[in-house]
Amino acid sequence: MGLAKEKPLYPSPTEHKTDFDLWLREQIALLRQRRIDEIDLPNLIEELEDMAKARRNALRSAYRLVIAHLLKWTFQPARRSASWEITITRERAHIADEENLSPSLRADAAEIVHYVYGSAVREAVAETGLPRSAFPAECPWTPEELRDEDFLPD
Repeated sequence: MGLAKEKPLYPSPTEHKTDFDLWLREQIALLRQRRIDEIDLPNLIEELEDMAKARRNALRSAYRLVIAHLLKWTFQPARRSASWEITITRERAHIADEENLSPSLRADAAEIVHYVYGSAVREAVAETGLPRSAFPAECPWTPEELRDEDFLPD
């Protein structure tokens, strides 16, 4: 007497591009039931890779915004505003959140800062009207300073 085949989880598997939320719930249920052979492995791997990229991109964005606003703060002191300070504070909180959720990203902070610095300078140039040459060639702040909630350059 053969083993009874398990009842299908859903009437038919959902295409992940058709209904992402349903597809995701199906994949979770299959994982919980250890029905590995039924998992949409290629798409699940792709989605996990996208999640990892999204976390790194969120951290890059937060560092870029902090740097751009600190550049404006430093090179246009007469135009300092509460809005700039609020952005710096908010983005530092995003950095802390991302790095606390993924401590391995914290170890990549220097590389991330180096990667986003050019974009931050372009933003500062566009917003201040100052020439590119007015800003340092390399980021003048360490990742620790960029994260430090009390740090504002004079």
